[in-house]
Amino acid sequence: MKAFLILEDGTVFTGTSIGSRREVISEVVFNTSMTGYLEVLTDPSYSGQAVCMTYPLIGNYGVCGDDQESLRPWLDGYIVRELSRMPSNFRSQDTIQRFLKRYDIPGIAGIDTRALTRKLRESGTMNGMITTDENFRLEEVLPKIKSYRTGNEVELVTRSEPEFYPAGMQESCIPDGHAMAVREVPADWEGNGQGRQGKKLRVALLDLGVKENIIRSLQKRGCDVTVYPAWTSAEEILGTHPDGIMLTNGPGDPKDCPNEIREIRKLYESDTPIFAICLGHQLMALATGSDTKKMKYGHRGGNHPVRDLSTGRVYITSQNHGYMVDTDTVDPSVAVPAYVNVNDQTNEGLKYLNKNIFTVQFHPEASPGPRDSGYLFDRFIEMMGGNK
Repeated sequence: MKAFLILEDGTVFTGTSIGSRREVISEVVFNTSMTGYLEVLTDPSYSGQAVCMTYPLIGNYGVCGDDQESLRPWLDGYIVRELSRMPSNFRSQDTIQRFLKRYDIPGIAGIDTRALTRKLRESGTMNGMITTDENFRLEEVLPKIKSYRTGNEVELVTRSEPEFYPAGMQESCIPDGHAMAVREVPADWEGNGQGRQGKKLRVALLDLGVKENIIRSLQKRGCDVTVYPAWTSAEEILGTHPDGIMLTNGPGDPKDCPNEIREIRKLYESDTPIFAICLGHQLMALATGSDTKKMKYGHRGGNHPVRDLSTGRVYITSQNHGYMVDTDTVDPSVAVPAYVNVNDQTNEGLKYLNKNIFTVQFHPEASPGPRDSGYLFDRFIEMMGGNK
């Protein structure tokens, strides 16, 4: 069946429908990862967006539930050049086509994704519609496409109640990819900051749209992790006396999260070590008086070079964001830039002064992407008094 991608500037791409046949209007972005398409599909940070994959062949190794970064896909639509309908991989449990249909995600294949990516780079991120209606009229749909705005996507993707992940337990989704065990917070998790049974570090993680590998990265380093919904108060988190606090990635405009910003300010004012990634990085900046702004087309993919300003070393990183911290608005008595993007010199991290806090814009947990910056989790462990 034919499908159409209609951009807000009137450009129309014609291809083949994949996944659900429902019509969707969304923000269209592109991702430059060569592998890891299932991780992209299940990354909550893509809520409210339709993702164009620049790599020309998608689906060739199928779907494996263990690779999912959450229980379901969160993006609004999927755009590919060629969709493999016969995956070849001993781990494969399903095809992308069936996966998209199962979760009612519409998509389009067979379009010139290079031309689409070039347009988004030159004109900037824009809204678009995916439809199978061959009788669409531009004069009717363009006003709807142009008026689309994302809301507070964090409210959609965060979990509804706290969940506990014990140290060392690193499974994510069960093999069929449909469910994951919900773990209740144990009664002895609250205490004096010495870790459960006096042995393990305890991390309170604020779920702004967390990828599961952030949790796994902490578990395998000996941390008990309690994951809290985004709306959790600072008083509730600090009342458990965690050894450290993690602020995670997530979707949307950080300025759409005023309640989270208010509570993060309270976390900042505590003496608890804090590590923040992506959206968490932006929210901490806003909570401490800095500003953020939207990028022309953002950074999404697994090949973004970032320089550590303290050592000069360059890391290849995984990224997924459309907003950035404006370093011109950062109070130098509060924080200083710690990392910078080599390509466009945008901010990639802040070190907070007189606080045990550091934040990064990129994804040290990868999935997908290179693991060059995974050492940042070790730094967080040391901040909490571990590895001694």
